[in-house]
Amino acid sequence: MTSLLTNASAINALQNLNATNKSMQTTQDRISTGMRVSNASDNAAYWSIATTMKSDNAALSTVRDALGMGLATVDVTSSAMKGVADLVSQIKSKLVASREPGLDRSKVQSEVSQLQKQLRSVSDSSVFSGENWLSVDSSGAGYSSTKSIVSSFTRSGGAVSVGTIDIDIDSIKLYDDNDQSGVIDKDRTDAGVTTSVSTLDIASLTDATADMDMLDAYIRIVDDALNDVTKAASDLGAVKNRVSMQQDFVANLMDSVTKGIGQLIDADMSQESTRLQALQVQQQLGVQSLSIANQNSQQILSLFKGG
Repeated sequence: MTSLLTNASAINALQNLNATNKSMQTTQDRISTGMRVSNASDNAAYWSIATTMKSDNAALSTVRDALGMGLATVDVTSSAMKGVADLVSQIKSKLVASREPGLDRSKVQSEVSQLQKQLRSVSDSSVFSGENWLSVDSSGAGYSSTKSIVSSFTRSGGAVSVGTIDIDIDSIKLYDDNDQSGVIDKDRTDAGVTTSVSTLDIASLTDATADMDMLDAYIRIVDDALNDVTKAASDLGAVKNRVSMQQDFVANLMDSVTKGIGQLIDADMSQESTRLQALQVQQQLGVQSLSIANQNSQQILSLFKGG
């Protein structure tokens, strides 16, 4: 039926053109943003998942920074511990050399005293970001014998948790101003002789048998301290390796999460470009179809023209 009031062809053509324009707008938005899901209305499920994953990735970035800070602190402490081991070894060598009969041990003690002062100096200066793990005061406010490095952020079943790498300061500290329980300042006893690496003094020792026995005890005490320093350095080395491996893992995990987010919300630019070209052709054809349909009402006039 031909109607002057209702042009069904034009209505259909307009609907098709509007649908094409809407699809073109969506495609252009994806091309301009590079995302096929940029807000919740595009795909509520994907948008929600991606938003949570982005938040978790930001938390992982903070974890990576914390691991970097922790690794730097371990590095500083390890370097200091290496220096301390060398100094304690020098003290032991001085004591062994002073075993020589007739030696002026007061002069040897002058050298040992300087090494003892250097031990304290190295320990006190082993500081990074306000943290000193070698020279402590266990009676201080807020002191904790366990230092924790944030190492992970995990989401499981909607619940989140933060993991840490813990370091026992009591096993590596060299000086404790509270109770002198550090590796260097704590008293050690050998063959009835009690002293510490930081306080031993051989200036008054003679060649007498009792004094030589005391000197031998000093040597064994320093050697025990050197073994403890070596063990502490080994423990720090193991912690350093673990922190470094965790740092690499977190970096790789962040990359994987970023890829996963991209799979959910990123637009396929090749596909969207092809779709845009197709829609542009459809739009042109739609405009032509609407133009043809609108001409139908003009054809009605021809029916009323005289012959």
